[in-house]
Amino acid sequence: MSVAWISGSVTALTVSPSGRNVRNAQNTATFMDQAQETLPNPTLELFLELCRLPSPPGEERAVADAVLRFLRDLGLDPDEDGAAARIGSTAGNIYARLEPTAPGEPLFLCAHLDTVPLAGPLAPEVTEGVVRNAGDAILGADNKAALASMLEAVRLVVAENRPHAGIELVLTPMEEVGLVGAAAFDAGRLRARRGFVYDHAAPIGYVVLGAPHQRTVEASFRGRAAHAGMYPEDGRSAIVAASRAVADMRLGRLDDETTANVGLISGGTAKNVVPERCEVALDLRSHDEGKLGDLVQEVLDAIAFGAAVAECAVDTEVREGARGYRLKHDDPVVRLAVDALGRCGYEPTFGLSGGGADANVFNAQGLECLNLANGMAEIHSPDEHIAVADLDAMVDVTLAIVDAALA
Repeated sequence: MSVAWISGSVTALTVSPSGRNVRNAQNTATFMDQAQETLPNPTLELFLELCRLPSPPGEERAVADAVLRFLRDLGLDPDEDGAAARIGSTAGNIYARLEPTAPGEPLFLCAHLDTVPLAGPLAPEVTEGVVRNAGDAILGADNKAALASMLEAVRLVVAENRPHAGIELVLTPMEEVGLVGAAAFDAGRLRARRGFVYDHAAPIGYVVLGAPHQRTVEASFRGRAAHAGMYPEDGRSAIVAASRAVADMRLGRLDDETTANVGLISGGTAKNVVPERCEVALDLRSHDEGKLGDLVQEVLDAIAFGAAVAECAVDTEVREGARGYRLKHDDPVVRLAVDALGRCGYEPTFGLSGGGADANVFNAQGLECLNLANGMAEIHSPDEHIAVADLDAMVDVTLAIVDAALA
């Protein structure tokens, strides 16, 4: 039996006069499916390679080296900035530029190299078209799925000599611990004024129009130690002070724009000692900066009251986190995404994110950076996964964005 191939698909079967080699339509379809499964998938192969490399925040060296090799193999000249030493990482920001070959809007693409900290071995595997980690730990789709799709799209632009108006890559370390790498990157290097990150766990087509402002509040309660069985009345419990403060706080989802969370509490030295110290850390977020300011003051008041009631001292620190942003449906970067998604057969949906991404940093610096969902699911957990089809689809979306930016 001979098989004719056209553009990678089975299109004809030679039939003997006796008819013994005749295949019915169902068997032909099955054969085509099996053939397709054996074809190489460079996006999947790259993604699996990246997912096998551990890269918790501050330890991105192995992934950075793999990415640098990939880009150099394309004939590009990527460089790594000196941010590593400043931010406490093994890798800095990677930057690469493709010079424009056609008129239009230059673009930058950003993905982060790190993942949340590991909790087990990395053993990515594909089962029924879905990639998961067989090692009962995170997969790393956040954000290596974006990394693989963007790099494969750039490879195709180079290999196929596709016209483009200029493409820049910014690949950052330590995103998961406060967008640290992106904040250390010199955005003045960018020629593009508009760019994209793929860092939202939702079906492809979901467009993130905004992310919240963030504040961290840390309180250190100081009481007086005493033997809990012999002289408890001489002690002043810092844990009681912290507990009273937390009990008076509004926590969780406060409204459709605002959240508050007590994420860390630690204190005491032994079960039979009245605890002389207790530390509490809170994460506060709101899409309304005015609301966030009011919430910070409300939390500080609860902390001061809890300390006073328990006759303890307290020190507080408020740190500004990511600055929020809000894009409009008619902003150019949003229109580009809508055009590209439509070309790929996706009906865009719009919403807001409760989390931060490197897009926060670039928008705060006066650029337009849009966050697009890329199909990853259950991120930051051992159930994290992504469909192979979505990895491939985001390559198509990336190429469509590049095409939409042409004049």
